[in-house]
Amino acid sequence: MSKTTVKDVSTESPSGSSPAGPRTVGGSRAFAVLLLITGAAGLLAAWVITIDKFKLLEAKVAGTTFTPGCSLNPVVSCGSVMESKQAAAFGFPNPMLGLVAYGIVICVGMTLLARARFPRWYWLTFNAGTLFGVAFCTWLQFQSLYRINALCLWCSLAWVATIVMFWYVTSFNVRNDFLPAPRWLKGFFGEFTWVVPVLHIGIIGMLILTRWWDFWTS
Repeated sequence: MSKTTVKDVSTESPSGSSPAGPRTVGGSRAFAVLLLITGAAGLLAAWVITIDKFKLLEAKVAGTTFTPGCSLNPVVSCGSVMESKQAAAFGFPNPMLGLVAYGIVICVGMTLLARARFPRWYWLTFNAGTLFGVAFCTWLQFQSLYRINALCLWCSLAWVATIVMFWYVTSFNVRNDFLPAPRWLKGFFGEFTWVVPVLHIGIIGMLILTRWWDFWTS
């Protein structure tokens, strides 16, 4: 077993089911734990941001001010991000969507720990959900860096969790033949899945570093 990736265990349909029935696949304990950790990290971030958002609204109603604990300086300013129009892209605070989405990820991780197995459509639906999550995070990253001009640490935690989650779920589907892919890509994901999220997060880190280079180095 490779030490550089989260291995998954594929299992056929339980005995007694029709041989012509759909193949069901379950994940390894390591994969389940990864989903639990990333789901919990995203849920924590969404929970804290939601609470701070409500406190900001309460302060406005009361005619007072509230400064979130992660508003440390002009760049790392969670309050600026929370009060932006991008923070309610669908007409309600974004973290409320995260409370539901990351909760679902935790549920999937728990079912895998219980050795549940699911058909192809389930895994592709789950993958589509993580794809939406990483696409939405990418949009928020652009908005944060180049439109809002501020960075939220709790948002950053959610970004990292979503990126790791997406790439490992995609790797899972490729290696189990749920997503069509050439043999070399299956082999790469089989040994070096970790490389892709590390590079993805590294690129974002470099963008953050260069965006406020003068501030970090002053």
